[in-house]
Amino acid sequence: MSSYPELRLRPGKDRSLQRRHPFVFSGALDDHEPIPDGAVVRVTMRDGAFAGVGHYQQGGSIRVRILSFDDCEITPAFWERRIKSAMELRRAIGLKDNPATDSYRLVHGEGDALPGLIVDFYAGHAVVQPHSAGMTAALPEIRAALKAVLGDDLGSVSDPSTGPGEPRVIRENNNLFKVDWTGGQKTGFYLDQRVNRALVQSLSADRSVLNVFSYTGAFAVYALKGGARHVISVESSRPANAMAAENTRLNGLDPASHDVVAADAFEFLKSPGENHDMVILDPPAFAKHLSARHAAIQAYRRINALAMQAVRRGGILFTFSCSQVVTADLFRGAVFAAALDAGREARILYRLQQPPDHPVSIHHPEGEYLKGLALLVT
Repeated sequence: MSSYPELRLRPGKDRSLQRRHPFVFSGALDDHEPIPDGAVVRVTMRDGAFAGVGHYQQGGSIRVRILSFDDCEITPAFWERRIKSAMELRRAIGLKDNPATDSYRLVHGEGDALPGLIVDFYAGHAVVQPHSAGMTAALPEIRAALKAVLGDDLGSVSDPSTGPGEPRVIRENNNLFKVDWTGGQKTGFYLDQRVNRALVQSLSADRSVLNVFSYTGAFAVYALKGGARHVISVESSRPANAMAAENTRLNGLDPASHDVVAADAFEFLKSPGENHDMVILDPPAFAKHLSARHAAIQAYRRINALAMQAVRRGGILFTFSCSQVVTADLFRGAVFAAALDAGREARILYRLQQPPDHPVSIHHPEGEYLKGLALLVT
């Protein structure tokens, strides 16, 4: 039996843990003595029966993130087992030792039974992002486990305690990208769009493409590799735009075929110039909390209506939401409302989602955060 401070659930608050959901919310716990932020705790049912071991956090609505539903100690061997299990999943889906793709998500929080932890692997370098006090406290053990599991495949590790690292060129589906994990968004690159970018490449031949919220131009590179005549990338961040231009050159593509525009996406789409054969719309999360969901749905409706007006009749719109609190049904409803607003017809060609190195635990369906549609717009 584990020897950690014990927290007891209030009456009627045990159902989510019985379903193996990894979160214990603040209102579910009995009063208890003060516990250090990030400490490992033992959670019990009302009758004293064991429920789970996890990281405690004082602030926010989530008080405990469950690490194990077995009554165990969180030792170095525990971290090695979990990271080895995550590595085996990536091996099973063909990402380990893949000559065409040397970068992927190695640990995806709840999907890999490590809530609060993200690890992205970039061509031999691991970028660790802790999203809880407990994972921050465990960084030394996590670094050691990564080295033990990955061995010679791991050249270096960076996390909030190690300071900045140098940008690195990675390979994804035989396309090259420069990644800045110190100053960039997320861990420097949107690894969750790898499969969707490949679909864009397969459909881009002889098309003019408008790439909105383009960040460092990954969709643009794929489109040009797929034979697009011309791509316009729209992004408000000038450093990201500079990286997009560099990624074009890295792949031996003609810079004249890729115009990179520093502009607000909403303002640009109000006057997009000529209509395009393909529009890609990959905005940041419009809602990170439930309280912002309604406003986010309205924003998705507005931006998609503008995007549909920028697509020529018979063209394709790729549109995405990465807002976890906006479900696939709500997003689809916002896009269909946008089609009515724009006076356009739209048919679903593909329903899109995050790739399998961003796994979703069946006990934590909220982890299915990325959703998208490829639409034929007429």
